[in-house]
Amino acid sequence: MGDGKAVGVVLVSHSAEVASSVAALAKGLAGGGTAVPVAAAGGTEGGGFGTSAELIAAAAHSVDRGAGVAVLTDLGSAVLTVKALLAEGDELPADTRLVDAPFVEGAVAAVVTAATGADLATVEAAAREAYDYRKV
Repeated sequence: MGDGKAVGVVLVSHSAEVASSVAALAKGLAGGGTAVPVAAAGGTEGGGFGTSAELIAAAAHSVDRGAGVAVLTDLGSAVLTVKALLAEGDELPADTRLVDAPFVEGAVAAVVTAATGADLATVEAAAREAYDYRKV
């Protein structure tokens, strides 16, 4: 990351508190540094439960450092909102990807991997691999 580029990570939840908490957890487990830009986009502008295209787009732009943006979502309409933004073509930074991964485990894997200076494809792969984390 000597060139100043880093993969940004956006965490989209129906709850602002969940998005912020998962972002804090992922950053903390990645060493708590500022090397990886992470933004939470949870809830609606009014503070309620739901998703907001405007909050998601603003979060994506805030973490864009030129190496791509990985977006992880929690539930159904969050996925649909991100897909709609991607379809628009100009609402999100170039090379923004919706990552198919479990929300918490995938977020941790994405941020920890991005902290190593990995590219977007590697960050996405690490987050996706979180589906294989067995608990029993």
